[in-house]
Parts: sequence; C-alpha cells; structure tokens
Amino acid sequence: MTLPKFILGDNTKFPKAIFVVHTEFPRFIINLENDEVEWLEEFDKEDQKELEKETETAIKEASEFYDKEVASYEND
Repeated sequence: MTLPKFILGDNTKFPKAIFVVHTEFPRFIINLENDEVEWLEEFDKEDQKELEKETETAIKEASEFYDKEVASYEND
C-alpha cells in the first residue's frame, strides 16, 4: 500500500486536538493544538543533529499540509 506523506486525524477523546501523521522517515504524529510530537522512530544519539534539522522541516510541512486541507474544505 502506498501512503501519502501526511495523514490528517482527529479523535473524539481529544476534541480540540488536530493530529497530522508524517508517514516518511522520521515518522511522527504532531498535535497541532499544542505542537506536541510523538515519535514513531527510535534514534541513535549520533543521528540526533541531522534529524533535528529534518524534523524542523517536516513539522513545518505538516502545518502547511493542514492549512491546505482546511482551505480545501472551506472552498467546497
């Protein structure tokens, strides 16, 4: 199965939360309500600097993805 890079999710137990799942390395789920990140990967300490840079970009892309998705719903 081919997955999109980002998946939008919500849950009734967290009514204010908006989750974006990043399905490519480094995989994570971000809660856009509070920017909390849950990692779906385990990292070596040597890789941490490189991953911090990649992650910063991926989190920015996740926020942009959400904004585009919401805009498409509003335009329908």
